[in-house]
Amino acid sequence: MRRGFFTLAVAMILFTSSPGLAQIKIGVLSDLSGPTSDVGRPYADGIRHCAEYLNKQGGIAGQKVELLQVDYAYNVQQAIAAYNRFKGQGIVALQGWGTADTEALVRFVARDEIPTYSASYSAHLTDPKTAPYNFFIAADYSTQARAALQYFHDNWTEDRPIKLGLLYPNHPYGLAPIPAIKAFAQDLGFELVGEDNVGLGDMDATSQLLRMQRLAPDYVWVGGTISSTAVILKDAQKIGMQAKFITNIWGSDEQLLKLAGPAVNGHYGLHTSVVYGADVPGMKVIEELTGGRPQNIHYIRGFASMYTMAEAIRVATEQGAITGPAIRDASRTLRDFDPMGLTPPISFFEDDHRPNMTVYLYQLFEDRMELVAEQELERRPEWFGH
Repeated sequence: MRRGFFTLAVAMILFTSSPGLAQIKIGVLSDLSGPTSDVGRPYADGIRHCAEYLNKQGGIAGQKVELLQVDYAYNVQQAIAAYNRFKGQGIVALQGWGTADTEALVRFVARDEIPTYSASYSAHLTDPKTAPYNFFIAADYSTQARAALQYFHDNWTEDRPIKLGLLYPNHPYGLAPIPAIKAFAQDLGFELVGEDNVGLGDMDATSQLLRMQRLAPDYVWVGGTISSTAVILKDAQKIGMQAKFITNIWGSDEQLLKLAGPAVNGHYGLHTSVVYGADVPGMKVIEELTGGRPQNIHYIRGFASMYTMAEAIRVATEQGAITGPAIRDASRTLRDFDPMGLTPPISFFEDDHRPNMTVYLYQLFEDRMELVAEQELERRPEWFGH
């Protein structure tokens, strides 16, 4: 595995423009072959296509974007090795991926002053005191879960508490929002009736679901990615489970609709971007870049992440040299920045890196993801960082 990784690192994928022009080097950590590659591949495509779009527009302040990408297969040690290689190649910023590796790299990127826009939305990464160079463009996992709980609480009509179950992988990614879910569920008067683990690579969840079914939850939180979510939904249908499932942001997308088939109908998915085909300016750009081929919702967030980072770099160029501290400081000046309508507006602050508090709740069906609510929570100080 070690030898294979370094072979891959040496053969790093380069997405560049004309040689000889000034280049802005950005590292990209991707999972293209590991346990989260089901959602990692479309996200990485979104980053790449955004860089292509930027270069077609003349780059960032006249400088072309060069992406250095490594498939680290969701392995923390490989991510650290890739990061060190990126650093030697002169990157000024990093597009990161998973929670475990992003959190492992926090002290490295802070020491080296490398702004990192990750696809991990762990609330731990929003506190500049402990993660001064970390950013992301979606409401954090905890905010997403709180928004869902608030929605179901507000729309509950029975004269009894809502019963909530929890299913998630025993992994930093799956664990990240669980304390927030439990605390806010208690605040809202939910009854927590069950908790179990389903791994990202599990092919069967029947035993966990049978235990959960005996506790009769009304809603079940699902904190994996689409592969494990499909397993959960199909097994729940087989045993006749009546609960509605709520997937986190990486647990539902257009692929899930195909994988789960009829078992997906009526359940819910949390997201922070529009779906393909939405009537927003950025969709016209994406349609042109991809020849009108429909793209996954995770692709759209990857595109928006790169687009927002590019805006921070553009602002930094106005202050002089493109350096890590300049990009970090420029990120913190963004106020209601609009990534062409692809996500809610984004604002970062010197003392608070939460991008926004807005969450989209979609109901899932075999043929569509239907927006049922746009939830915007307060930016409460007691929720900051967890």
